[in-house]
Amino acid sequence: MMQLSNDTQSNKHSLLNVMNRFIAAANNMDETIMVPSLLRDVPLEEQDSQASVGHNNNDPPFPSKQRDMYEHYLLLKSLKNDMEWGLLKREMSGGASFLEMAVKQEELPQVNGGATEEGSDLEGQFHYHLHGLFAVLSKLTVQADHLTNRYKREIGGGSLLR
Repeated sequence: MMQLSNDTQSNKHSLLNVMNRFIAAANNMDETIMVPSLLRDVPLEEQDSQASVGHNNNDPPFPSKQRDMYEHYLLLKSLKNDMEWGLLKREMSGGASFLEMAVKQEELPQVNGGATEEGSDLEGQFHYHLHGLFAVLSKLTVQADHLTNRYKREIGGGSLLR
């Protein structure tokens, strides 16, 4: 069995560290928010002012699809579960998982490019997706921390209670 060295585990720029930080932030959020239903109909308005802090200005802004803090909480919790347990079988394409669908898509020959080359820039693809994964996990960690802190602040002030 392969063991990771302490250097790899302690490197703050490692993928494992970024993943662990997101999972820890999501676990903290889940442990702190004892009554998630209190988050219903509470807008994500504060997220817009917070989103500009700590993010690269070159990143395009993505509008949030969650209408309230409750939906955002459920999204973060779902993403954490997907990371810990893997993607569940989906109803799409005959029950194939997203991973299986991606592998099948990569195996298809390119229509205009002729035969695909055996190692066609796998390193470039890997680094592209790794960079994206780092960026997304960092943003999700910040969002989970923000949701937790806002919940604490709102519950302390009693403004979520009706």
